[in-house]
Amino acid sequence: MPLILPPFHFHKISTQAETSYPNECCGLLLGQQKQQTKTIMEVWPAENVWQAEADEYWPEQKELTAEKRYAISPELMLKAMKSGRERNLSIIGIYHSHPDHPAIASEFDRTYAWSEYSYIILSVAKGQTIEILSWSLDDNHQFQPEEIIIKDQQ
Repeated sequence: MPLILPPFHFHKISTQAETSYPNECCGLLLGQQKQQTKTIMEVWPAENVWQAEADEYWPEQKELTAEKRYAISPELMLKAMKSGRERNLSIIGIYHSHPDHPAIASEFDRTYAWSEYSYIILSVAKGQTIEILSWSLDDNHQFQPEEIIIKDQQ
């Protein structure tokens, strides 16, 4: 299912990824799913709270830092859900960056992904966005590429 990403939102995500470098950035994508497309209408940049969340939820991975992992606070997720619901929007995806790595979903990304979301990943090399890809889970909980169409909303 194609993901419509307005240029303004692409720029916002890319700028956040570049300014967060060498750490991973992250955030939420709010929008609507209609027929065979998902349209991003809002981007909610998030603080990468990996360090705090790792201690509590992933103690086996707490040696990894925000340069290699990201986490979005549950409070922000709930706030976005509530705000979206009031305006007929839903969280349709999550984005994050891969500093100095390809924009390909990792096993960690896949394990903790939710099937209803799109996952935009930006590859940032030496502080510059060089690739943006989107992924969605199939029925076997495996990531499949998802087309991104960068264009204004209609």
